Amino acid sequence: IDYSVWDHIYVSDDEDVTSPFVDTPSLFRMRHRARLERMAEFQQRGDDLETNFAECKRMLEEGRSRGEEDEERDAELKKVQAVAEKLKEDLKSFEKLITEYRQEEKKLPWNVDTLSKEGFSKSVLNIQTAADEETEEEKVEKHKTFVEKYAKEIRHFGMLRRWDDSQKFLSDNHLVCEETANCLVVVCVDFEVDEKHALMEQVAHQAIVMKFILDLAQTLKVDPRGCFRQFFSKIKTADRPYQDAFDRELDSLKERVRGCARVRMEIAMKELEEEDRRARLGPGGLDPEVYQSLPKEMQKCFDTKNAEMLQEVMNRLHPEEAKFHLRRCVDSGLWVPESGGDEETDGE
Repeated sequence: IDYSVWDHIYVSDDEDVTSPFVDTPSLFRMRHRARLERMAEFQQRGDDLETNFAECKRMLEEGRSRGEEDEERDAELKKVQAVAEKLKEDLKSFEKLITEYRQEEKKLPWNVDTLSKEGFSKSVLNIQTAADEETEEEKVEKHKTFVEKYAKEIRHFGMLRRWDDSQKFLSDNHLVCEETANCLVVVCVDFEVDEKHALMEQVAHQAIVMKFILDLAQTLKVDPRGCFRQFFSKIKTADRPYQDAFDRELDSLKERVRGCARVRMEIAMKELEEEDRRARLGPGGLDPEVYQSLPKEMQKCFDTKNAEMLQEVMNRLHPEEAKFHLRRCVDSGLWVPESGGDEETDGE
C-alpha cells in the first residue's frame, strides 16, 4: 500500500481566521456556508462537463450511423461528415476540460466535509406502538402473576440489610422491576397494620432502594436490570446530598405507609361495626337499641316480660303514639306478635 499520498495533506479549516469585530461562531458558520456553496458550484461545473461530454459522444455515434446509411447520397454524406468533424473537435475539447477539472479537483484542500464519508447510515427506533401498549386489565393481571410467582423472593429481598447482600440477591434473581417496588410497598402497609413497625421500616428501606434503581434506569434510558450495580456503587460512596435525598424519600414513604395503614384500619373498623350492627338487627331491620328510646313504663314491661302490664301501658298512651312504639318494637325484635291480626289489635 502506498501511503505517500498522505505525506503532504493540507486540511482546510473554517476556524482558521477570526476577527475581533465579528462574533466568532457566526463567522465560522458564514465561512462554512460559503465554502459549501463554492463546493456545490464546482461540483455542478463537473456534472455539466460530464453531461455535455456524454451528449457530444452520443451525437457523434448517431452521425456515424447516419453516414453509413446515406452513402449513396453525396450531398448529405458531406454534410454529415462535417457535423461529425465538428463533434470530434468538441469531444476533444470536453475531454481536455474534464482532465483539467479533475486535476483541479485533486489540488483542492480537504475539509471536514470531504475528509471522510460514512460507509453506511442506519437508525433503528424501538418505539412501542399504541397497539402494543398494555391495557389496565393486562397490567393488573401481569402484576398479580408476577407477585404470585416471586412473592417469597420479594419478601426475602425486603429483609436484607447490607448493600452487598442486596446487590448479590438482585444479581441472582430477576426482581428489578416496577412490580417488585409496588409489592414491597404493599408489604410495608401489611406490617404497619399488624403494628410491626420495625419490619415496616426495614421493607420500606428496600422499597426506596428499588425506586432509586428504577429512577436511575429512567434517567440513563436503559433496562433497570442493567444498571442496579451502578446504584449500589454510587450509594456506597454517596456524598451528603445524595444520601439526604435517599433519607427524605424513605421518610416520605414511611409517612405514606402509616397513612394508608390508618385508612385501611378505619375501613376495617367500619366494616366490622356494620357487620355487628346487621347481626343485631331485628325482623324489621331496626336496631334493638330502640329499647333505650321507649317510655320508662314500656321498658319496665319488657324488663319484667309482663304482657298484661304492656297492654295497660299501651291503652293509656295516645293511639298514634302507641302504634308508633309498638311498630318499632316489632321491627327491632323486642315484640314478636303471634300473627298479623294480633299485631294490629295490639297496636290499636
